Amino acid sequence: MLLAGLLAGSAAFSVGSAKQQPNLIMVLIDDLGWGDFSCFGNTAARTPNIDRLAREGLRFEQFYVASPICSPSRTGLSTGQYPQRWRISSYLANRDMNNARGMAQWLDPRAPMLARLLHAAGYATGHFGKWHMGGQRDVGEAPLITEYGFDAALTNFEGLGPRILPLLDARNGTATRKHALGSDNLGRGEITWQDRAEVTASFTSAALVFIRQSAAAGKPFYVNLWPDDVHSPFFPESARRGDAAKRTLYHAVLETMDAQLGVLFDEIRGNPKLRDNTLVLICSDNGPEVGAGSAGIFRGSKGMLYEGGIRSPLVVWGPGLVAPARAGFVNRESIVATIDLAPTLLAIAGVRPPAEVAFDGVALRDVLLGASTASRGRPLFFRRPPDRGSFSGVENLPDLAVRDGRWKLLCEYDGSGAELYDLSIDPAEKSNVAPAHPAELKRLTAAMLDWQRTMPPDNGATYRPSGGKKN
Repeated sequence: MLLAGLLAGSAAFSVGSAKQQPNLIMVLIDDLGWGDFSCFGNTAARTPNIDRLAREGLRFEQFYVASPICSPSRTGLSTGQYPQRWRISSYLANRDMNNARGMAQWLDPRAPMLARLLHAAGYATGHFGKWHMGGQRDVGEAPLITEYGFDAALTNFEGLGPRILPLLDARNGTATRKHALGSDNLGRGEITWQDRAEVTASFTSAALVFIRQSAAAGKPFYVNLWPDDVHSPFFPESARRGDAAKRTLYHAVLETMDAQLGVLFDEIRGNPKLRDNTLVLICSDNGPEVGAGSAGIFRGSKGMLYEGGIRSPLVVWGPGLVAPARAGFVNRESIVATIDLAPTLLAIAGVRPPAEVAFDGVALRDVLLGASTASRGRPLFFRRPPDRGSFSGVENLPDLAVRDGRWKLLCEYDGSGAELYDLSIDPAEKSNVAPAHPAELKRLTAAMLDWQRTMPPDNGATYRPSGGKKN
């Protein structure tokens, strides 16, 4: 009932011109580690559907998110700008906590949204899955997702509008629990309760209906398919629970999600018109939760500015757009980031952004389509979430970081406590070489502090979680 009502209006798009603008599908997985796809080295779980896209497309090993936590990471991808520009530097929570951390309550609708720019160029635009850029906990007056340039949207408890909320069934005879974090009290959209193990399947089904209707109307489409898998809590179907250990449950959810997304991948691949003119991108929003996913060889996890918190797998598939000779290519050289995706996808779509839009990202069309192994050519800056100065048992995590070519520098807000790593020989960040490279240390520290001064501040230097523990 919900899906039919939601999508009934999406068939009423006006038919655009016959030019073959490519279809774009952005799959953003929640809390997935760099090493969690089997094509990125996971031997404890299998992801055959995503692996097949990697074999037929491209795999990027030096791809970065905008932040090691969800809301700012999603903001960076959606806007092509550093999320700190919009005062979103950690996950959006209730209004008191957002205020205490010096953050906005939701993403300003004036932000330069990729979806809105594509929509203005004739694209049908749909968002299916987690949003987390406003409309959560007790913040019920945030803009609807459709106010950011989307024709249709279906989300979870981290957004407003029609949404699917999960039922947590432990499969052990205990009562099934609702998991809404207050979303069920906000109104502003029809709610459907769904078994947690089937939520991704519901988002995938809604995205497929939208894609079929867009194609039938002669419209190119841009679709966000953003499951809230593989974020905890982990409640897979009974047959996959195994010993019920945290990592076992995580891998069960990962494998199920891969199969559920595979339904969409198979339909795109099986339709020659869609297969030859659709680009699919798959990545994570940040590093893995400790004890669940894997960051592979990299140090750190979700919430940290070490590589494990900010480096993501990226798979790009598009047989009609990527040169056939590059199928299966593994790009280990190009430094690319989520803030580069908005200008890059606009370039692939042949859409020129308005002159007043200034992206922090770089258009890397040839890189994303496999014709080049160049890098973004600019330093990439990071600031820790204000509530993550000490996280997952690690004290005094660095406040700032910059990646520039082979070098990675981390330090405190004032530039002290610097750690310098040569990622070309030390990607695991094991050996701090700051004393041996004073010129690089000085250059990168100055660049990072200059960047920090241009960003609206948050309360990272003073925020303390409840209980007064050191941040």
